[in-house]
Amino acid sequence: MALLWTIVCIFTLTCLVLSMLCCTFRLLIGPAAQDRVVALDTLWICVMLLAVALGIMFGRLVYFNVAVLIALSGFVSTIALTKFLMRGEIIE
Repeated sequence: MALLWTIVCIFTLTCLVLSMLCCTFRLLIGPAAQDRVVALDTLWICVMLLAVALGIMFGRLVYFNVAVLIALSGFVSTIALTKFLMRGEIIE
């Protein structure tokens, strides 16, 4: 059973790293600013899921707290970038 758990964890981390690479590629190459914002938001989600996966693997609660902070900062940054793209200013 421990071997199966190790294989599942390695597969999960590999998939998350591959998705992060795809998001980074879209972030750098994206033809429009909106594509880059979506890629950045997806990258935030992948990093949050990586923290959750590491928390499950190691059984530490600190990873879940980090995941909540990553999710919060990702949400705020996405809203700020979207508002900037729509209006040209962040603070009214």
